[in-house]
Amino acid sequence: MKWIITEEQNGISIHDYLRSVQSFSRRLLKSVKDKEGQIQVNGINKTVRSSLITGDVIEITFPEETIGIGLSPEDLPLSIVYEDEAVLVIDKPAGVATIPSFKHLNGTIAHAVLGHYRKQQLPYTVHVVTRLDRDTSGLMLIAKHQYSHSLLSKEQKAGRVNRNYCAVVEGKLSKAADTIDANIGRKEGSIIERTVIETGKHAITHYRVKEQSSNYALVSVKLGTGRTHQIRVHFAHIGHSLAGDDLYGGSTKDINRHALHCTTLTFNHPFTNEEMHFQSEPPDEFIKLIRNS
Repeated sequence: MKWIITEEQNGISIHDYLRSVQSFSRRLLKSVKDKEGQIQVNGINKTVRSSLITGDVIEITFPEETIGIGLSPEDLPLSIVYEDEAVLVIDKPAGVATIPSFKHLNGTIAHAVLGHYRKQQLPYTVHVVTRLDRDTSGLMLIAKHQYSHSLLSKEQKAGRVNRNYCAVVEGKLSKAADTIDANIGRKEGSIIERTVIETGKHAITHYRVKEQSSNYALVSVKLGTGRTHQIRVHFAHIGHSLAGDDLYGGSTKDINRHALHCTTLTFNHPFTNEEMHFQSEPPDEFIKLIRNS
């Protein structure tokens, strides 16, 4: 990464410039200093204590990223919606895990992304910003490298990475639109399941009914928070489990996947600050489920 120092930044130290102007996290700055990264000003190596003057060109070389244990590039299909030097937006199919686990050692989105990077000769590992469950489909945001990941993580914590979903839930909803406000925590005795529990983390889900049949409702969903399994847990809590979600009480009789799809993704680009907006249409099987029931 390379930047030119402006008059307003004259006299600032490299440490303060990287932390306050370029939003380097402490962890990222430490990585550059301690793990064979490089800081140069006008082509000369410098320490973070050095001061900058107007017109200086500061260039940062990040240390080579380490691919985690159990991860390796695989030549797998990857539906890329958008890609540039900082981010990768993909449209994930249902039935594919995002990252490896003891049940899914290979064939994940992470393996496919590494395979894509290998073709481009990019020395990056996988930095997932918005993760989706295995049987959930739709838009996913991936940071291309550790710097863009650091910036996007900060945006995400501030609530500026936004996603909307469509879902098919069981039964007839009594309200055309509502907000589910119920804390979510781990279910006792399980390392996977979550449940509504008073001692859990605050969780808010907004929904609106788009179409209703005798057995199912097609709803649009907007998250107020981002807890694990939040949509699935909240709808199960109000007695309307997601179709196909047998972990939380849904039936797999009419659909053999979670009827949940990320339809829109909006975020500010980590380098340009431009608002990025992406959209993915609901799967046809969702519409058929509603109209054939």
